[in-house]
Amino acid sequence: MGKLIYSMITSLDGYVSDSNGDFGWNVADEEIHAFVTEQTRSVRTYLYGRRMYETMVFWETAHANPDHPAFVHDYARTWQAADKIVYSTTLTEPASARTRIEPTFDPDEIRVWKAESEHDFTVDGPGLAAHAIRAGLVDEYQMIVAPVIVGGGKPFFPDGVRVDLELLDERRFDNGVVYLRYAATGD
Repeated sequence: MGKLIYSMITSLDGYVSDSNGDFGWNVADEEIHAFVTEQTRSVRTYLYGRRMYETMVFWETAHANPDHPAFVHDYARTWQAADKIVYSTTLTEPASARTRIEPTFDPDEIRVWKAESEHDFTVDGPGLAAHAIRAGLVDEYQMIVAPVIVGGGKPFFPDGVRVDLELLDERRFDNGVVYLRYAATGD
């Protein structure tokens, strides 16, 4: 059975971007890139909303730029090897290989995929993740917490939801970033 994982870089006060939409404060250096690449090797399918997909599609061609360091090329190859499902009512054509566009997010369909899969899925972006969290689909929460307080913006977690968690793993990086991995323990 596959797991649905929600993982993003977040500020210490719980935002994935600040009130201006900026996430340039995240500190994804070589050590963190290598760690994230290793963490995502079990993922075979990324579930995206349109905005997150448009941000992540950078990885479709990142390997072709010789100026990018090897750790960027490594993550790009990992990203390209996975399937991508983009939930959007406005996109008509994908901008990457192994990608399909779906008009609506169907929680029942995700439950079937998880039950039938030997590999993991990620739900990426706080908007789409909110739907998955509210439907009780997220099995793991992986927070890569940057040492910054941004004071507002787009939150990692949706309002009005309670999920009991069990800490599975933690790691501290040299640049002050902390990785926290939790399992959802409720139904």
